[in-house]
Amino acid sequence: MVWALTISNLLWNGKKMKIYKNFNIGKKFHNSIILIGNFDGLHIGHQKLFKIAKIFKFKKKIKIGVITFDPIPKMYFNKNLKNYRISNFNQKINILKNYQIDFLINKKFNKNFSRTKYLSFISNILYKKIKPKYIFVSNNFRFGNKREGDVNALKSFQNKYNYKVINPAPLKKKSKIISSTLIRENLKKGNIKVVNSYLNRSWSIEGNVITGKKLGRKIGFPTCNIDIKNYVIAKPGVYSVKVQIGKNKKMFKGIANLGYRPTFRGKKILLEVNIFDFSKNIYFKKLKVDFIRFIRGERKFKNINALKKQIDKDILVSKKELK
Repeated sequence: MVWALTISNLLWNGKKMKIYKNFNIGKKFHNSIILIGNFDGLHIGHQKLFKIAKIFKFKKKIKIGVITFDPIPKMYFNKNLKNYRISNFNQKINILKNYQIDFLINKKFNKNFSRTKYLSFISNILYKKIKPKYIFVSNNFRFGNKREGDVNALKSFQNKYNYKVINPAPLKKKSKIISSTLIRENLKKGNIKVVNSYLNRSWSIEGNVITGKKLGRKIGFPTCNIDIKNYVIAKPGVYSVKVQIGKNKKMFKGIANLGYRPTFRGKKILLEVNIFDFSKNIYFKKLKVDFIRFIRGERKFKNINALKKQIDKDILVSKKELK
Protein backbone atom coordinates (compact mmCIF):
# COMPACT_ATOMS: atom_id res chain seq x y z
CA MET A 1 0.00 0.00 0.00
CA VAL A 2 1.34 3.42 -0.91
CA TRP A 3 1.46 5.64 2.15
CA ALA A 4 0.93 9.14 0.82
CA LEU A 5 -0.23 12.29 2.54
CA THR A 6 -1.84 14.75 0.18
CA ILE A 7 -2.18 18.22 1.65
CA SER A 8 -5.15 19.90 0.02
CA ASN A 9 -3.93 23.48 0.35
CA LEU A 10 -0.62 22.81 -1.42
CA LEU A 11 -1.77 23.92 -4.82
CA TRP A 12 -0.18 25.41 -7.90
CA ASN A 13 -2.44 26.29 -10.83
CA GLY A 14 -5.19 24.28 -9.15
CA LYS A 15 -3.08 21.13 -8.90
CA LYS A 16 -2.14 19.30 -5.71
CA MET A 17 1.37 18.35 -4.70
CA LYS A 18 1.54 14.89 -3.17
CA ILE A 19 3.78 14.20 -0.24
CA TYR A 20 5.08 10.67 0.32
CA LYS A 21 6.89 9.30 3.34
CA ASN A 22 8.49 6.43 1.44
CA PHE A 23 9.65 5.61 -2.08
CA ASN A 24 6.53 3.74 -3.23
CA ILE A 25 5.23 6.41 -5.56
CA GLY A 26 3.65 4.12 -8.14
CA LYS A 27 3.73 4.31 -11.94
CA LYS A 28 2.02 7.71 -12.05
CA PHE A 29 5.28 9.48 -11.28
CA HIS A 30 7.73 7.23 -13.11
CA ASN A 31 9.89 8.88 -15.81
CA SER A 32 9.89 12.17 -13.92
CA ILE A 33 12.53 14.74 -13.07
CA ILE A 34 13.89 14.05 -9.59
CA LEU A 35 15.81 16.54 -7.45
CA ILE A 36 17.66 15.03 -4.46
CA GLY A 37 19.02 16.92 -1.46
CA ASN A 38 18.33 18.45 1.94
CA PHE A 39 17.53 21.83 0.36
CA ASP A 40 17.74 23.50 3.76
CA GLY A 41 16.78 27.13 3.32
CA LEU A 42 16.16 26.69 -0.41
CA HIS A 43 18.69 29.42 -1.19
CA ILE A 44 19.45 30.93 -4.60
CA GLY A 45 21.84 28.05 -5.38
CA HIS A 46 19.00 25.58 -4.89
CA GLN A 47 16.66 27.91 -6.76
CA LYS A 48 18.96 27.80 -9.78
CA LEU A 49 18.61 24.00 -9.80
CA PHE A 50 14.82 24.17 -9.52
CA LYS A 51 14.52 26.80 -12.27
CA ILE A 52 16.46 24.59 -14.69
CA ALA A 53 14.30 21.61 -13.68
CA LYS A 54 11.17 23.67 -14.31
CA ILE A 55 12.39 24.44 -17.84
CA PHE A 56 12.92 20.70 -18.41
CA LYS A 57 9.44 20.01 -17.06
CA PHE A 58 7.70 22.09 -19.70
CA LYS A 59 10.11 21.26 -22.50
CA LYS A 60 9.90 17.49 -21.95
CA LYS A 61 6.29 17.56 -20.67
CA ILE A 62 7.08 15.44 -17.63
CA LYS A 63 6.55 15.78 -13.89
CA ILE A 64 8.91 17.02 -11.17
CA GLY A 65 9.55 15.28 -7.85
CA VAL A 66 11.82 16.03 -4.90
CA ILE A 67 13.53 13.61 -2.51
CA THR A 68 14.53 15.16 0.80
CA PHE A 69 15.33 13.83 4.27
CA ASP A 70 14.14 14.40 7.83
CA PRO A 71 16.01 14.92 10.02
CA ILE A 72 18.87 16.39 8.04
CA PRO A 73 21.46 13.55 8.06
CA LYS A 74 24.05 15.71 9.83
CA MET A 75 21.57 16.28 12.68
CA TYR A 76 20.86 12.54 12.86
CA PHE A 77 24.53 11.60 13.19
CA ASN A 78 25.29 14.43 15.63
CA LYS A 79 22.66 14.26 18.38
CA ASN A 80 24.11 17.37 20.03
CA LEU A 81 23.43 19.44 16.93
CA LYS A 82 20.07 20.84 18.06
CA ASN A 83 19.98 24.25 16.37
CA TYR A 84 20.89 23.77 12.74
CA ARG A 85 17.95 24.25 10.38
CA ILE A 86 17.65 27.38 8.25
CA SER A 87 14.00 26.61 7.52
CA ASN A 88 11.42 24.13 8.74
CA PHE A 89 9.46 21.60 6.68
CA ASN A 90 6.42 23.85 6.28
CA GLN A 91 8.56 26.68 4.90
CA LYS A 92 10.26 24.30 2.50
CA ILE A 93 6.89 23.13 1.18
CA ASN A 94 5.59 26.66 0.64
CA ILE A 95 8.68 27.62 -1.35
CA LEU A 96 8.53 24.44 -3.45
CA LYS A 97 5.03 25.37 -4.58
CA ASN A 98 6.59 28.20 -6.60
CA TYR A 99 8.43 25.65 -8.74
CA GLN A 100 5.35 23.59 -9.62
CA ILE A 101 6.55 20.42 -7.92
CA ASP A 102 4.21 17.47 -8.52
CA PHE A 103 5.33 15.28 -5.64
CA LEU A 104 7.74 15.21 -2.75
CA ILE A 105 9.26 12.27 -0.87
CA ASN A 106 10.13 13.31 2.68
CA LYS A 107 12.13 10.27 3.74
CA LYS A 108 12.69 9.68 7.44
CA PHE A 109 16.44 9.43 7.97
CA ASN A 110 16.94 6.71 10.58
CA LYS A 111 19.37 3.93 11.50
CA ASN A 112 18.13 1.50 8.86
CA PHE A 113 18.14 4.01 6.02
CA SER A 114 21.58 5.33 7.02
CA ARG A 115 22.97 1.83 6.37
CA THR A 116 21.80 1.77 2.75
CA LYS A 117 24.76 1.17 0.44
CA TYR A 118 25.08 3.64 -2.41
CA LEU A 119 24.72 0.84 -4.99
CA SER A 120 21.51 -0.29 -3.32
CA PHE A 121 20.18 3.26 -3.34
CA ILE A 122 20.77 3.49 -7.10
CA SER A 123 19.48 0.04 -8.08
CA ASN A 124 16.80 -0.76 -5.50
CA ILE A 125 15.41 2.70 -4.82
CA LEU A 126 16.10 4.97 -7.78
CA TYR A 127 15.81 2.36 -10.54
CA LYS A 128 13.22 -0.06 -9.16
CA LYS A 129 10.93 2.37 -7.29
CA ILE A 130 11.42 5.92 -8.61
CA LYS A 131 12.45 5.20 -12.22
CA PRO A 132 13.51 8.80 -12.96
CA LYS A 133 14.15 10.24 -16.41
CA TYR A 134 16.40 13.00 -15.07
CA ILE A 135 18.20 13.32 -11.72
CA PHE A 136 19.16 16.82 -10.59
CA VAL A 137 21.80 17.10 -7.86
CA SER A 138 24.47 19.57 -6.73
CA ASN A 139 28.14 18.90 -7.45
CA ASN A 140 28.86 18.07 -3.80
CA PHE A 141 25.99 15.58 -3.50
CA ARG A 142 26.90 12.50 -1.43
CA PHE A 143 24.73 9.52 -0.55
CA GLY A 144 24.74 5.99 0.78
CA ASN A 145 26.35 4.43 3.83
CA LYS A 146 29.40 6.46 4.94
CA ARG A 147 28.69 8.92 2.09
CA GLU A 148 30.37 6.57 -0.37
CA GLY A 149 28.23 7.60 -3.34
CA ASP A 150 28.74 10.82 -5.30
CA VAL A 151 27.77 12.44 -8.61
CA ASN A 152 30.23 10.29 -10.56
CA ALA A 153 28.72 7.13 -9.04
CA LEU A 154 25.26 8.27 -10.18
CA LYS A 155 26.56 9.03 -13.66
CA SER A 156 28.24 5.63 -14.01
CA PHE A 157 24.81 3.95 -14.07
CA GLN A 158 23.08 6.37 -16.47
CA ASN A 159 23.09 4.06 -19.46
CA LYS A 160 22.27 0.92 -17.50
CA TYR A 161 19.25 2.41 -15.73
CA ASN A 162 18.14 4.86 -18.42
CA TYR A 163 18.35 8.18 -16.59
CA LYS A 164 20.38 11.35 -17.11
CA VAL A 165 22.20 13.20 -14.32
CA ILE A 166 22.06 17.00 -14.39
CA ASN A 167 24.47 18.78 -12.05
CA PRO A 168 24.87 22.47 -12.97
CA ALA A 169 27.89 24.44 -11.80
CA PRO A 170 27.40 25.90 -8.30
CA LEU A 171 26.11 29.45 -8.05
CA LYS A 172 28.66 32.00 -6.87
CA LYS A 173 28.25 35.49 -5.48
CA LYS A 174 31.36 37.62 -5.04
CA SER A 175 33.48 34.50 -5.63
CA LYS A 176 31.71 32.60 -2.82
CA ILE A 177 29.75 29.42 -3.54
CA ILE A 178 26.23 29.88 -2.19
CA SER A 179 25.50 27.08 0.27
CA SER A 180 23.46 26.37 3.39
CA THR A 181 26.73 26.32 5.35
CA LEU A 182 27.61 29.83 4.13
CA ILE A 183 24.16 31.06 5.18
CA ARG A 184 24.47 29.55 8.68
CA GLU A 185 27.87 31.23 9.08
CA ASN A 186 26.42 34.61 8.16
CA LEU A 187 23.41 34.18 10.43
CA LYS A 188 25.74 33.55 13.36
CA LYS A 189 27.55 36.80 12.51
CA GLY A 190 24.32 38.78 12.31
CA ASN A 191 24.77 39.48 8.59
CA ILE A 192 21.03 39.31 8.01
CA LYS A 193 20.99 41.44 4.85
CA VAL A 194 23.65 39.21 3.29
CA VAL A 195 21.61 36.14 4.26
CA ASN A 196 18.45 37.62 2.75
CA SER A 197 20.31 38.26 -0.52
CA TYR A 198 21.38 34.59 -0.56
CA LEU A 199 17.80 33.46 0.05
CA ASN A 200 16.16 35.98 -2.29
CA ARG A 201 13.67 36.60 0.54
CA SER A 202 13.78 37.45 4.23
CA TRP A 203 15.05 34.74 6.55
CA SER A 204 12.22 33.83 8.88
CA ILE A 205 11.33 31.78 11.92
CA GLU A 206 7.91 30.17 12.32
CA GLY A 207 6.46 29.16 15.65
CA ASN A 208 3.50 29.34 18.00
CA VAL A 209 3.25 32.06 20.63
CA ILE A 210 3.93 30.53 24.03
CA THR A 211 3.22 31.82 27.51
CA GLY A 212 6.14 33.54 29.19
CA LYS A 213 6.92 35.46 32.36
CA LYS A 214 5.38 38.64 30.87
CA LEU A 215 8.59 40.55 31.64
CA GLY A 216 8.18 42.71 28.54
CA ARG A 217 4.66 43.71 29.51
CA LYS A 218 5.83 44.72 32.99
CA ILE A 219 8.29 47.24 31.55
CA GLY A 220 5.91 48.59 28.90
CA PHE A 221 7.01 46.49 25.90
CA PRO A 222 4.71 43.45 25.59
CA THR A 223 6.19 40.67 23.48
CA CYS A 224 5.12 37.47 21.79
CA ASN A 225 7.45 34.67 22.90
CA ILE A 226 8.41 31.96 20.42
CA ASP A 227 10.44 28.81 21.05
CA ILE A 228 12.84 28.60 18.08
CA LYS A 229 13.11 24.79 18.46
CA ASN A 230 15.80 23.49 16.05
CA TYR A 231 16.34 26.62 13.97
CA VAL A 232 19.94 27.74 13.64
CA ILE A 233 20.73 30.38 16.27
CA ALA A 234 21.41 33.68 14.54
CA LYS A 235 23.61 36.19 16.37
CA PRO A 236 21.86 37.01 19.66
CA GLY A 237 20.57 40.54 19.63
CA VAL A 238 17.89 42.93 18.44
CA TYR A 239 16.40 42.84 14.94
CA SER A 240 13.87 44.84 12.96
CA VAL A 241 11.22 42.38 11.80
CA LYS A 242 7.97 41.93 9.93
CA VAL A 243 5.37 39.57 11.35
CA GLN A 244 2.60 37.49 9.83
CA ILE A 245 -0.09 36.19 12.19
CA GLY A 246 -1.68 32.87 11.26
CA LYS A 247 -3.07 32.82 7.72
CA ASN A 248 -3.58 36.58 7.68
CA LYS A 249 -1.47 37.84 4.77
CA LYS A 250 -0.98 41.26 6.36
CA MET A 251 2.58 41.90 7.51
CA PHE A 252 2.94 43.80 10.78
CA LYS A 253 6.06 45.80 11.61
CA GLY A 254 7.96 45.18 14.80
CA ILE A 255 11.16 44.59 16.70
CA ALA A 256 12.52 41.33 18.09
CA ASN A 257 15.10 40.16 20.57
CA LEU A 258 16.68 36.81 19.87
CA GLY A 259 18.70 35.70 22.84
CA TYR A 260 19.00 34.73 26.48
CA ARG A 261 17.81 37.97 28.18
CA PRO A 262 20.93 38.46 30.35
CA THR A 263 19.38 41.42 32.21
CA PHE A 264 16.79 38.96 33.56
CA ARG A 265 19.30 36.11 33.94
CA GLY A 266 17.68 34.04 31.23
CA LYS A 267 19.27 30.73 30.27
CA LYS A 268 17.20 29.47 27.34
CA ILE A 269 17.34 30.98 23.84
CA LEU A 270 14.05 32.70 23.06
CA LEU A 271 12.60 34.87 20.32
CA GLU A 272 10.63 37.81 21.75
CA VAL A 273 8.66 39.94 19.29
CA ASN A 274 7.09 43.33 19.95
CA ILE A 275 4.57 44.17 17.22
CA PHE A 276 4.13 47.91 16.78
CA ASP A 277 0.68 49.38 17.51
CA PHE A 278 -0.78 45.97 18.30
CA SER A 279 -2.62 44.87 21.43
CA LYS A 280 -4.62 41.72 20.57
CA ASN A 281 -4.24 38.46 22.47
CA ILE A 282 -2.51 36.03 20.12
CA TYR A 283 -1.34 33.34 22.54
CA PHE A 284 -0.81 29.99 20.77
CA LYS A 285 -1.25 31.61 17.35
CA LYS A 286 1.29 30.75 14.68
CA LEU A 287 3.66 33.59 13.78
CA LYS A 288 6.05 33.96 10.88
CA VAL A 289 8.79 36.42 11.79
CA ASP A 290 10.83 37.88 8.92
CA PHE A 291 14.23 39.23 9.93
CA ILE A 292 15.02 42.49 8.13
CA ARG A 293 17.99 44.09 9.86
CA PHE A 294 20.36 43.37 12.73
CA ILE A 295 20.26 46.40 15.05
CA ARG A 296 22.61 45.51 17.91
CA GLY A 297 24.01 42.63 19.90
CA GLU A 298 22.44 41.40 23.10
CA ARG A 299 23.90 42.81 26.29
CA LYS A 300 23.23 42.99 30.01
CA PHE A 301 22.00 46.31 31.41
CA LYS A 302 22.64 47.71 34.88
CA ASN A 303 18.97 48.19 35.60
CA ILE A 304 15.48 48.13 34.05
CA ASN A 305 15.50 51.86 33.28
CA ALA A 306 18.68 51.53 31.24
CA LEU A 307 17.10 48.65 29.33
CA LYS A 308 13.91 50.66 28.65
CA LYS A 309 15.89 53.62 27.31
CA GLN A 310 17.79 51.33 24.94
CA ILE A 311 14.59 49.64 23.76
CA ASP A 312 13.15 53.09 22.93
CA LYS A 313 16.22 53.77 20.77
CA ASP A 314 15.98 50.32 19.14
CA ILE A 315 12.33 50.89 18.23
CA LEU A 316 13.17 54.20 16.53
CA VAL A 317 15.89 52.46 14.49
CA SER A 318 13.52 49.64 13.53
CA LYS A 319 10.68 51.97 12.53
CA LYS A 320 13.07 53.96 10.35
CA GLU A 321 14.31 50.75 8.70
CA LEU A 322 10.78 49.48 8.06
CA LYS A 323 9.34 52.68 6.56
